[in-house]
Amino acid sequence: MRCERLHAARDRHHGTQIMSFEQAAVRLAGGFIKPIDDETLRSTLQSVLPNTPLGELENIKSLPGMVNAAADTLHKVWRAGIDLSARAGDHPRLEALAHLEAAVLAELPAGMLRPMDIVACARSRIHHSQKVLGALTVEGLTELSPCWRPLLIELATEIPVTWSAGPRRIPAWLVGSAIKVVEVPAQHPEVRVASAASGLHEAIEALRWVRSLLASGDVAPHEIAIAAASTAEYDDHFLALRSDANIDLHFVHGVPTVTTRDGQAAAALADILVRGLSQTRIRRLAALCSDGAAFSALPEGWLRVLPTDAPMATSAAWNRLLSGLAAEDWPDGSDHSPALKFAIELLAKGADAADEIGPAFLSGRALAIWRKALMAGPAASIDTSLENLKQDDGLDSCVSVAWMPASALAASPRRFVRLIGLNSSRWPRGISEDRLIPDHIIPTHVLDPLPINQADRRDFETIMATTSGQLVLSRARRDSDGRLLGRSPLLAGLGTEMYLRRNAVPLHAFSETDRLMARTQEFGTNPQAVSALACWRDWKREEITAHDGKVRPDHPLIQAVLGRTQSASSLRRLLRNPLGFVWVYGLHWSAPNAGAEPLVLDPLEMGDLVHMVLDFALQSIEAAGGLGGATAQVIDELVYNAAARVAADWESERPVPPAIIWTRTLSDARVTASNALSYGNQELAGAQSYAEVPFGGSTPKSDGAIPWDPSRRVEIPGAGFAIKGYIDRLDILDDGKRAIVRDYKTGRAPRSAIRLNGGKELQRCLYGFAVKSLLGEDVSITASLLYPRENLDLQLDDPDAVLSEVAGYLVAARSNLQSGLAIPGPDTGDDYDDLAFALPANAGPTYCKRKRPIAAAMLGDAAQVWEAE
Repeated sequence: MRCERLHAARDRHHGTQIMSFEQAAVRLAGGFIKPIDDETLRSTLQSVLPNTPLGELENIKSLPGMVNAAADTLHKVWRAGIDLSARAGDHPRLEALAHLEAAVLAELPAGMLRPMDIVACARSRIHHSQKVLGALTVEGLTELSPCWRPLLIELATEIPVTWSAGPRRIPAWLVGSAIKVVEVPAQHPEVRVASAASGLHEAIEALRWVRSLLASGDVAPHEIAIAAASTAEYDDHFLALRSDANIDLHFVHGVPTVTTRDGQAAAALADILVRGLSQTRIRRLAALCSDGAAFSALPEGWLRVLPTDAPMATSAAWNRLLSGLAAEDWPDGSDHSPALKFAIELLAKGADAADEIGPAFLSGRALAIWRKALMAGPAASIDTSLENLKQDDGLDSCVSVAWMPASALAASPRRFVRLIGLNSSRWPRGISEDRLIPDHIIPTHVLDPLPINQADRRDFETIMATTSGQLVLSRARRDSDGRLLGRSPLLAGLGTEMYLRRNAVPLHAFSETDRLMARTQEFGTNPQAVSALACWRDWKREEITAHDGKVRPDHPLIQAVLGRTQSASSLRRLLRNPLGFVWVYGLHWSAPNAGAEPLVLDPLEMGDLVHMVLDFALQSIEAAGGLGGATAQVIDELVYNAAARVAADWESERPVPPAIIWTRTLSDARVTASNALSYGNQELAGAQSYAEVPFGGSTPKSDGAIPWDPSRRVEIPGAGFAIKGYIDRLDILDDGKRAIVRDYKTGRAPRSAIRLNGGKELQRCLYGFAVKSLLGEDVSITASLLYPRENLDLQLDDPDAVLSEVAGYLVAARSNLQSGLAIPGPDTGDDYDDLAFALPANAGPTYCKRKRPIAAAMLGDAAQVWEAE
């Protein structure tokens, strides 16, 4: 209608009113009468459904989708002119719907009437039609709902009524009436038939076609239309492509509300109410609703008080966090815990409090979307309701290319048209019964005089007859799953089909991306493409290149990384994965943390859990008299208490598995910790035991006792590396003359004795040396790996010789890195390489297998550690 108003204004048709027939009927009915709009109907249904007895529909009235189904059915009934109250005795289903209709009508605002009631009022005032309406012309329609037909026929006896059919089919009910029918010959556009690879390819080809028309200079955007019988399958494609194409593509039927920022704000709130609390969801909501009432009292940057990796999936976890926050933890130095606690408690109420929660977090357009979604269905499924809501995209149809349903195009034709989705069962679509009134209760042709398959055929015929320029008919050869699709029967006899290849070079690309991807020669000159192609080729070559980590000698970044204080983990990475060493410690890369609740803890997390339990338990045991004199019962009791403390902290800060698995995981951690603390206690009488002992500059993890100054520098002799870290357990015996250094291993024990295990085990050697250098040369050191699951203690023989061997490997590795060889090692791309995403796909058996022999040869002496026992 906007286009028609524009045409009327341009032609200076002063006084012409352009409206729907329903609006004309309401005007003639007079007073404050107005039609029942869809939003009011849905909100009324939402309020009356719970308290209205619906007989055989009683069991489904609270299900998601009932509001939509009831609204659609009532609209069909009213448009068909069926009086439910008069037919209530024909079937229990009609009686139930009659009760629902009566409840709805009783709740509607005064003056809001059904179509049949509007017609009755208008017919009673038919003698005013000359002054109220004047001459009436009906344009762009192929059919009129039965409820309006008596009024239109009677109007023709009072005022001039013209049915401007154009080339469209004339409805049979017009025959014999006083309505003047105006026909014009059908248009004969240039018709082309094409097949594309898929629905996405159809959308791409449609935008290429649009670009070619616009580039010609002879076609204006408002003369171009793309249409389908059902737009739902293509909406996402066009929504993504139009931004890349920079074409004003107007969605006549509206765009999903969730594609807008306001819609996303409402969706973020719905996600929390339906699926529960989590830190990720709270962060998303805060980013989109920072101006909401619940968050307005919080300072800018308040999200920094949240622990990075904690899922925060329960109210208890949030309460533990907030109870531990002080004023200095907040960005502005003021304690805002009560305000955040109020917001969390409000969200924890869930979907049942959706009416209360919405205004607390949303405002403006986002709040309007929220309320509209609540009208469309129950609060428990508000996320689904939001997905189905649509809104205007803000573009003007009078100056834009239009993407629309075929029914809209049939009513408002354009010169250049492309119809897509012309596949069997998709155009025309199959007939479907009404969801609440099946065919055996009221025949479908009575309830819906123009069923969907006939409407699709009639729309196709109308578009063929009203398009004056060019008409392109397109179908997809396969669906998104790769299944073959058939041709629509409507394409029969319309000419030879063009086979459009997905990789064909278009004459007119719809965007820069499309142009570069289709024209490989042009893309090949792009610096990004040149670099990517060179990288790909280098990955395939059996030599080490710059794309494998080779850099210039004495690079400043390499020197800076080598000059930092190292840990056992970083030195292991240096020996076994020089490329990953530079990525982690030079470029500060890290694997993304999803923050989602895992099914089970991975081995590294399980190790962290056991180490934390051991730390707290050992402190408690030492405070109770020492590990040497502790009985198994005391150890088990203190381990149990430590595990409970660790579990509370873990649940607040890290993702946890489901409850039943988490309970079993804690039980395994307690057993492992008890075994570790019970092993070898007979030789610890009078000993002083320590856990998680920092050295070399590491910050203490707890307030426990430390046998030395943790800030003292520890340097590996002859290697040029200072080291730091945490010793899992240290026992000092015999008045400080003997020390036992144990490194806990929660995994499986090796099948044979190991010393360096290919460079994987450096802790025993390095930690033993660190203890000796900090306690004194006169202290006897025993360094071992303790596997508490199997009660196996692997002691390191001749630590001095092993340290000398390690120093030699480290010197060689340092020299290699300084010479520019930051290249792959045996740990590159393995199962535990958290940076494997930066390598070629399936790097382990392909890329790494190809490069490793060459890398080993180039690394020389440093690579010999890979074969060390």
